[in-house]
Amino acid sequence: MATTIEDALPQEIIPSAFEDAVVGESEEAKAARAVKQVEFYFADVNLPFDKFMWGLHSANDDHWVPLATITSFKRMLEFQMFGQDWIVSAICKLSTFLEVDGSGINVRRTTEVQEPKGHHGRSVYAKGFGAEVPGLQRKLETFFSKFGNVNAVRMRRIDKSKEFKGSIFVEFADFETVDKFLNADPRPTWEGKELLIMTKDAYCEMKIQEKGLRGKSAAARKDSIARHGFNAFREMAKKKGTSSPSIKTKKPDIKLEFMGSKIPVQVEDSIGSVNKEDVPFVRGATLKFEGDVGDASFNQIKDPLRVRFERVPYIRHNRGDSWGLLGFDKKLAEEDIQFVKDSCKIEGKIISWSIPPEDEEHEFQINRADFAASRAISISNSKSGRGG
Repeated sequence: MATTIEDALPQEIIPSAFEDAVVGESEEAKAARAVKQVEFYFADVNLPFDKFMWGLHSANDDHWVPLATITSFKRMLEFQMFGQDWIVSAICKLSTFLEVDGSGINVRRTTEVQEPKGHHGRSVYAKGFGAEVPGLQRKLETFFSKFGNVNAVRMRRIDKSKEFKGSIFVEFADFETVDKFLNADPRPTWEGKELLIMTKDAYCEMKIQEKGLRGKSAAARKDSIARHGFNAFREMAKKKGTSSPSIKTKKPDIKLEFMGSKIPVQVEDSIGSVNKEDVPFVRGATLKFEGDVGDASFNQIKDPLRVRFERVPYIRHNRGDSWGLLGFDKKLAEEDIQFVKDSCKIEGKIISWSIPPEDEEHEFQINRADFAASRAISISNSKSGRGG
């Protein structure tokens, strides 16, 4: 399903043209798979973010793209043996938004390209897939499809060498599938080993924390991870000499309720954020846990707290770490803290609880507000967008 410009690499570097072929597959299933792959190349989640494909799409006013070029892509090689007429027939019978010209030479969309909404919030990061092997892309798509509808699986690569990093970004079709994947029990594994998984937002935050970035540097880093390298909408806006409607910062007329206050939300490139100066600091609304917490899941930590707290706390904890933070929506009374200590026995083990240092708690609350703003805008965009 997923593609980048590397799909157009010369065929001689590909070990086997048919390494992804499915044994025992019916003709109908094979045709459906071929059409699904061609549709992905032209889909809103790929076309405006793939520089090579966008160049083909915009090469002429009618947006016809040579079908021979599409069938030369790596993911289409296994279908070449059936001939171009077979692919033309499959597209005509099965595609929901593609058409082929009368000569059977070119293909194009029948609908206008639309900028995806909420795709950042519907994306997750996963790591632990090892080295790249033949057919890995197909296996990844099949694996993640078990949790729900998948828009794209993007294998992350080193810029210069294009070597697979062993990690991916997956864009699901809805937030329900994101939650289903992140809260799966047992935890998702690959070849018997548990994966490191988190939201794309959490991944951005983790990289910012690792590099110790603050202010504009942190915002720039988050933006570089969140955006695709190429963005046709941004490029078109530059040519017009304007700031793109999708990039333009809106007036802070959207409010986020946080820690008893309403703070303005900034929206840029369909991503919500807050100014840290606007975030109220409430001392004593965070608890830090430390100890041998093993592979505790978020639900193991949250469930015992639902009895007492109307809003379950926001949790920062990466599996394998010996510490984590719980963020509540108000200052905790002594009896609240004691309830947490008595009720939340992670994995049945004794752990220590404390209120973190003031600077750590303040930074955590800013990050919480930023994440809440980003998720709120992502959900809003998803509901107002196509099929949300």
